[in-house]
Amino acid sequence: MTELAPGATDSAADLAEDATESADDVRVDVAALGDQLLGTWAETRRVARALAGNAELHKLEGLTHHEHRERVFGQLKYLVDHKAVHRAFPKELGGDEDHGGNIAGFEELVTADPSLQIKAGVQWGLFGAAVLHLGTEEHHAKWLPGIMSLEVPGCFAMTEIGHGSDVASIATTATYDPETEEFVIHTPFKAAWKEFIGNAAKDGLAAVVFAQLITKGVNHGVHALYVPLRDPDTKDFLPGVGGQDDGVKGGLNGIDNGRLHFDHVRVPRTNLLNRYGSVAADGTYSSPIASPGRRFFTMLGTLVQGRVSLDGAATAASKLALSAAIHYASERRQFNASSETAEEVLLDYQRHQRRLLPRLATVYAMNFAHEQLLEKFDGVFSGRADTDKDRQDLETLAAALKPLATWNALDILQECREACGGAGFIMENRFASLRADLDIYVTFEGDNNVLLQLVAKRLLNDYAKEFRGMGVGALAKFALGQAAGVAYKTGLGAVAQFVRDSGRAQRAALALRDEDTQRLLLADRVQTMVAQTAQALHGANSLPQAEAAARFNAHQNELIEAAYAHAELLQWEAFTEALAGVEDPGTKKVLTWLRDLFGLTLIEKHLSWYLMNGRLSMQRGRTVGEYINRLLARLRPHALDLVDAFGYGPEHVRAPIATGGEAERQDEAAEYYAALRAAGAEPRREKQARTAKAKG
Repeated sequence: MTELAPGATDSAADLAEDATESADDVRVDVAALGDQLLGTWAETRRVARALAGNAELHKLEGLTHHEHRERVFGQLKYLVDHKAVHRAFPKELGGDEDHGGNIAGFEELVTADPSLQIKAGVQWGLFGAAVLHLGTEEHHAKWLPGIMSLEVPGCFAMTEIGHGSDVASIATTATYDPETEEFVIHTPFKAAWKEFIGNAAKDGLAAVVFAQLITKGVNHGVHALYVPLRDPDTKDFLPGVGGQDDGVKGGLNGIDNGRLHFDHVRVPRTNLLNRYGSVAADGTYSSPIASPGRRFFTMLGTLVQGRVSLDGAATAASKLALSAAIHYASERRQFNASSETAEEVLLDYQRHQRRLLPRLATVYAMNFAHEQLLEKFDGVFSGRADTDKDRQDLETLAAALKPLATWNALDILQECREACGGAGFIMENRFASLRADLDIYVTFEGDNNVLLQLVAKRLLNDYAKEFRGMGVGALAKFALGQAAGVAYKTGLGAVAQFVRDSGRAQRAALALRDEDTQRLLLADRVQTMVAQTAQALHGANSLPQAEAAARFNAHQNELIEAAYAHAELLQWEAFTEALAGVEDPGTKKVLTWLRDLFGLTLIEKHLSWYLMNGRLSMQRGRTVGEYINRLLARLRPHALDLVDAFGYGPEHVRAPIATGGEAERQDEAAEYYAALRAAGAEPRREKQARTAKAKG
């Protein structure tokens, strides 16, 4: 690390450093960066984006919810006709068995209309996927052709009014009757009604219904059954099936969400999707998985693609918002602070950079983390990497990234809307519409807080395995970051000491921009939070059930915060690993600045934790914000290149303020005033006139 020259000041060193880092020859290779962002399934994404750019698939604002539903259902047929729904299905049925490519293509539909993306997800990603992954080849041959062709629109009937994210406790029952060899589907009370079910209000002809499977007086837990809902000709509910329309919602009104209930509805024994659990004609239950708990999580794990796709769709929507907001901020002018004749471009204001550029860094981190998640997903579902550990890792990764991506998307859409002022509130510029549609993403396919709790439990289990046998005293030392070689397993204790103790701001800045330092600070926070919570919960398993639950509940928030920190670290690591794949020097330098901005923004966000836990001194804490501001200045000239690399054209962004309209207005205004000045016809301001009069 470079020492300061004798007599040099920190500010002089900072300026020298900035001059070196901000060299004029730094350029971004937009095309190459765009290819990298497209990832493994680049060609599939290009095809999907071309399709999503067609006006036939675009959301039309101002439609009634009935009109929007009709339009979206017609768009599903458009997708079928253009072979956009077949990628994940078996080759013998006309599919590609390309699971990663299927998700990559599907999530791009959010650029056309989020209602279309979710409606397609209900039909082929939930209803069809449940038959594919929970059923047998016999079920595939019988039902998948109609599902793939849209001849049989369907529902995924899992969620109940009384048990949203607690699927294991749903109350709908499927009781086997050996005399008729049928299952009797029944919702015993209103809290057991299936709620917020896509396609339930109008279009669904059948459903995969999740219910407690009961045979010979034994409840074998949640299983899935194929249940017809409506007469294909009249579209009326079949006997025993009922429901209600959820009506107008806060967003996604192109989807006919509704409630379903069943009054002793009978289906054949063979309608049980029995890949993981079968019932013989005499009612005998059997399963290849002996443990009921493991069987339940294995069945639900096959449906993880919903969370994977929402992570990607939220990332895509965030890219659209930032593309529009940054283009607008590069053209819109306001206030003439530095010139008598020219107003300032919004993006030249530091505050505007603070609002948008850290969020741009976040979206890059989301992009690279999602690509890793998608590769993990494809590895499991293709069978290349399909061990129990692989599946657990996939479920944990999806449960970690989906919450951050969907929460970040709402934050980004809101900030971009505000950054565009009143223009951002006009519906044609899409911020308000996209935010309304994505609002529900944070609570479906798993409520975000519940998902993070699942991640936290996995972290605690891993911690317990790693440190099993350690005494309470040793655990306490770990929690305080004192156990040498344990808390700082990366061997970066010296770097941490440097950050805490070095006396000059410039040296602290050099340390903070160091990749290993950022990793240390982010990882140490996760490790310490997990260790502290583990220590607090130590021995809870041996307590009576009520006391154990109370102990866990007292530390639930800490658990979820630890899981959130873990997910942030995953995103930072994904961004850092992606840097290794950048060949162009200029692009690599700019992306490194962007990664540093992401990492230091996280550290600044949690600065109180680092200060209270002695990881940073007060002086070092002040340096974080100062260095972020320097990074913003370096990144400002590259902001347009960084959003253009997303690869979305005007047909995807569809925000008039970001597609040249604002630039035309600004140019027209500038030409008008320039002509007045050239002709000597520009009126003098009152203050100028008074000054001239006084001098005269």
